[in-house]
Amino acid sequence: MNYDFDTIIPRNHTNSLKYDFAKERGKPDDLLPMWVADMDFQTPPAVREALAAKAAHGIFGYSEPDRTYFDALASWFGTRHGWNVDPYTNVCTPGVVFAICTLIRCLTQRGDAVLIQEPVYYCFREGIRDNGRKLVVNELVFDGRQYHIDFEDFERKIVENDVKLFILCSPHNPVGRVWTRDELERMAEICLRHGVFVAADEIHEDFVYPGHRHIVFASLSDEVADRCAVCTAPSKTFNLAALHIANIFIANAQVRKAFKRELDAEGYSQSNIMGLVACQAAYRSCGDWVDQLVAYLGGNLKLMRETFRARMPQIELVEPEGTYLPWVNFSKLNMSASELDRFIIDRAKLWLDGGSIFGAGGAGFQRFNVAVPRATLQQALNQLENALK
Repeated sequence: MNYDFDTIIPRNHTNSLKYDFAKERGKPDDLLPMWVADMDFQTPPAVREALAAKAAHGIFGYSEPDRTYFDALASWFGTRHGWNVDPYTNVCTPGVVFAICTLIRCLTQRGDAVLIQEPVYYCFREGIRDNGRKLVVNELVFDGRQYHIDFEDFERKIVENDVKLFILCSPHNPVGRVWTRDELERMAEICLRHGVFVAADEIHEDFVYPGHRHIVFASLSDEVADRCAVCTAPSKTFNLAALHIANIFIANAQVRKAFKRELDAEGYSQSNIMGLVACQAAYRSCGDWVDQLVAYLGGNLKLMRETFRARMPQIELVEPEGTYLPWVNFSKLNMSASELDRFIIDRAKLWLDGGSIFGAGGAGFQRFNVAVPRATLQQALNQLENALK
């Protein structure tokens, strides 16, 4: 089947955070939204059919994942990522950020240090601070083309701050890196040597472009698997964010028990039945849809890349290896972070994610969401070009 990613599906007046809440978030209501990480594509037909069948049944009582759900997980991760996961190490949560905050509470004490690599997804920083932990930053190094890890700083920060937990973003949001095996193994070796547990946010794992391969952190070795939690969800891949389902794989039985105990303390038990149904259908039947989606996103990135080079050379795409959230460099415009934000909003009439919210090194950058029909992306690029003129 050939899937349609070109049709524009109206999202206004659907309670869409992306489209309907500009004024509530302090923005004009005439902006073209290209910010928050949900897609303007309908979820795959097989998922919609499974949800319709469950809705027709009409009973939405307490529900748990069963063997068929676990089999779907094992098949997806084995086929797509070469990871022979034990699905019975999985704990379902409402989301990856929820799970990371739970890991912060069950693995660290107030005042303990937690390490992140900025510029990075801002919810990490918020989760650390909101839970009373010490934020430690290993800033990624930008060479003008790509981002790299400063491993000497990484280890020094761990030792100097007695870091207990490292939140790894893999693939990295927003800089778009798909970490190589060598990079992952080096981070793993340092963390193992210093007793640092790793919470690996791998929610963007299915968005990897040709020439790159996502490697599940826990697949590096049994020793690594014992000292990490792999945080996954179908929400980004299949546009299911509002169904609140994530799969958190914790091989270490003691850590998994502590994680579940913290969930109990939060009052969380059974998962959203529609999330379970959607996840199972997606992982069981929708691999071809994902392949076509990633190819379409590659076409959108090609359009962005070529448009910048030909018509807006002062703006540079930081070439993404993964995710649908490319990181765009506006530093040649010589604007402050606040001036750039005002330019994007007032002149280009776009709603993007300003780079400063992602922390150290983010000033001068903006994050685009290109998971939209090509006509929508073309409109955004036209508005940006007209603003520059």
